[in-house]
Amino acid sequence: MGTTTFSGPIKAGTIRETTGTTLGTDVTNTGFVQMVQSKSISTIGATANTTVATIPAGSQITNVTLDIITVNNDGTAATVSVGTAANGTAFIAATDAQTVARTQPVAGAIPNLADVGTSDINVIGVFTATDGDGTTGEAIVTVQYVQNNNVT
Repeated sequence: MGTTTFSGPIKAGTIRETTGTTLGTDVTNTGFVQMVQSKSISTIGATANTTVATIPAGSQITNVTLDIITVNNDGTAATVSVGTAANGTAFIAATDAQTVARTQPVAGAIPNLADVGTSDINVIGVFTATDGDGTTGEAIVTVQYVQNNNVT
């Protein structure tokens, strides 16, 4: 299937500018389109940092989801976290990679989501295993965001 790429941000709605007070006729009803980037990461071996998304400057991250879809079978502890190069747990703290589960940011991570700042950022998945002798394991990280939605 083909795809179309826009430089964005994209807004949708039928009334761009408010000129009155009648809903459905002359009151703005446009909003930004939410974007999504997602990537599978391997949770096999000892450690790995994988870039899962590059978020444009000025964007608001609205959610990050970590899905462990195939458990890591390392003999001891194995975890995955989601963050940035500067803070590998900025969005999701170290999460057990040996249990199928879905994890989302906790309340403490919410300030990190509000605005990515004036430069693009890479969101990374950080995998760590104690022994590194596992032979199975996969996680999917999904980042939802709104371009050019400087809320802070």
